[in-house]
Amino acid sequence: MVSQVCDLSSFHSRYTHLHGWISMFVCIFGSIANVLNILVLTRREMRSPTNIILTGLAVADLLVMIDYIPYAFHLYLYRRSRRDTFTYGWTIFVLFHSNFAQVCHTISICLTLILAVWRYIAVARPQQNREWCSYRRTIFAIFIAYVFCPILCIPLYITTEVKQQVEVLDSNGMSVDIRNESLADSTVRNTTNTTLYFVRLTETAENHDILKELNFWIYSVVIKLFPCVILTIVSLKLLQVLLEAKQRRRKLTTAHEENFERRKGCRRVDKERQTDRTTMMLLAVLLLFLLTELPQGILGLFSVLLGPGFFHTCYLMLGQYYKTHTLQMVD
Repeated sequence: MVSQVCDLSSFHSRYTHLHGWISMFVCIFGSIANVLNILVLTRREMRSPTNIILTGLAVADLLVMIDYIPYAFHLYLYRRSRRDTFTYGWTIFVLFHSNFAQVCHTISICLTLILAVWRYIAVARPQQNREWCSYRRTIFAIFIAYVFCPILCIPLYITTEVKQQVEVLDSNGMSVDIRNESLADSTVRNTTNTTLYFVRLTETAENHDILKELNFWIYSVVIKLFPCVILTIVSLKLLQVLLEAKQRRRKLTTAHEENFERRKGCRRVDKERQTDRTTMMLLAVLLLFLLTELPQGILGLFSVLLGPGFFHTCYLMLGQYYKTHTLQMVD
């Protein structure tokens, strides 16, 4: 029933031809932009708790994009035979890529959460901001994110491995179904048994559905949906604090005081405006985060609740990112 309602195989087959080029452009452009961000944010005059978090975020995103470039080239752009595609070396890279990219992306999500909380404290608790969000505590929070996220992704490491499989290939290295009676004798004679390598579930994960479901629960709920809920709450609270602060300023500021501030207090007014601009920019970043992460979390959750039918017909057809470490499992 699920496969009939949500069959996106035709969309997937059309989009696959574009995904490689789109992802390559995004990764190259994003890598350059993140390098520039790191160079600017690490300048001495730019150092602040917020900018340090943005630097850690840029490093994590840069690692994801650099890692994805050879993967996109291998899987989507450089068309080769199965014999040259599923080699042991490339499969080891795919396994490394699936783990490394997920860890770095989780670090990016964690740092986005820290950034939202730090910004809320700066706006809602300006008196305690310097103490609660000090430079040293910010460095420690970033360090914890880079240490905790690899631990959180341990179920991914223990449920996937490289496995070999013998297939019948023709002289061009493509698969041949020897059970097909319409094949010519010359084609059958030119076939060879070739060992190919794939990233697949370990025997433990295959025999225990709990491990497979645990993977999806961690991915969809802990890594995706939970941060989205926290970010939504923090963003709404941040907007509420900003609106309340503006209303208080309007009530306490008379026309005479405004003229006085224009003559002698412009610096304070400019600083408040800069704070508002920074906060609105961060809110835009958080909104984009919700737009990208929330659908992935919902799809992952539905994959657990609705079963393999939804996973194969909907999730794999849309989730190019998560397909990194599941594509070869269902090959």
